Amino acid sequence: MVIQRRLSRAMVFAWFFWVGSLPVVAQQGNFPPLEFKHGARIVFLGGSFFENELEDCYLEFAFTSRWPDRALTFRNLGWTGDNVYAEARSTFTTPPTPYQQLFQQIRSTRPDYVLIAYGTVEAQKGEAGVEEFTRGLEVIIDSVDALGAQTILLSTIPVRLAGTQENTLNLNKNLQLYRDAIARIASKRKKRFVDLYTPVSQSKAPIYAYNGIHLNAKGYYYVARLLEEAFGWPSRGETINLSAGEGNAPQGEPGAPPLTREGNRWKFSVQENLLPLPIPPSGEADPVISVQLRVSGLPAGRYLLAENGNELRTVSSGELEKGIALISTVSQSQAARLADSIAKKNNFFFQQYRPMNRTYILGFREYEQGRHKQGLQELDKFIDQLEAHIREQIAPVKKTYELIPAK
Repeated sequence: MVIQRRLSRAMVFAWFFWVGSLPVVAQQGNFPPLEFKHGARIVFLGGSFFENELEDCYLEFAFTSRWPDRALTFRNLGWTGDNVYAEARSTFTTPPTPYQQLFQQIRSTRPDYVLIAYGTVEAQKGEAGVEEFTRGLEVIIDSVDALGAQTILLSTIPVRLAGTQENTLNLNKNLQLYRDAIARIASKRKKRFVDLYTPVSQSKAPIYAYNGIHLNAKGYYYVARLLEEAFGWPSRGETINLSAGEGNAPQGEPGAPPLTREGNRWKFSVQENLLPLPIPPSGEADPVISVQLRVSGLPAGRYLLAENGNELRTVSSGELEKGIALISTVSQSQAARLADSIAKKNNFFFQQYRPMNRTYILGFREYEQGRHKQGLQELDKFIDQLEAHIREQIAPVKKTYELIPAK
């Protein structure tokens, strides 16, 4: 579950992104920007869309880093192959029935918000299964409502390749049917709904895994941005405008960090509002959601841009005047560590609520290994420690930059 992330110079200093500008993301209904209250507990519920998120954690990273002072808690109940009747969660022990087990899992998380992403498995039944799917999804919404939590519905996403071209076209047609069914339920129940199908289908980027069905890390990076936009959150990008005026006095726009001159070099410090999303493996940082640096008034020439004493890149005074993406290796390293902590925390929770020998520990054969229940409960200590560690890592740190004339 835990993925080690390494930043290469080529990845960090790339200035063009493979996805390009985001399409407009549809959020049905007249909702204000989503804002999580302090201490809110957010649950991801669905099939492979959420279980596969456990590997890179882009969605959770986007949410938790957006609110560094809110002490948010996340639980991922994604289960590959699951449907709205929780059939993938069935066990040899009855009770609980699959539904009972699902509701027990939801209740145990004590949610304030539940993001629900179902319909991918059900879409294989085509139009004949829409009514059955609708009934099942509404029962889940009822159960979330009964807990006093807010439901947020996500649409299905398309597949890029499902065997033959004919099968791909037919499946995507059905996935759109289920997207529309979810939208109708959201409208009727006055729930937030995000259409991911449309913008994902418009992307020509390599955002799918080898099978053409599930998203890869780049795909979740992309979807994290889509959700941030759909929820009305400001872009992670910010612009710093500085002026290299005469003397050593601070220069630039009001509120910008001071730019000071020391001999033939200029210095300034930056602390981003938010950590950047971790760069996807073999991908590139998106300049649209990065810090943009513009420096006017520098003597003509080329300059070495250094961060905390480490060389980033060499740029011309003309490039700086137009603006460059200030992609921080310090912030990316911090983001990678945070993502790694999130993945470790989720791995412990996964082991706790989905133990490998569930039937022997919690089921009808617990007389054989039921003693391990205590071990599952003790995982709470590790989860709590990691959550505390996550909260300590969220706020971006301040970096010092220098512009030094290149030889």
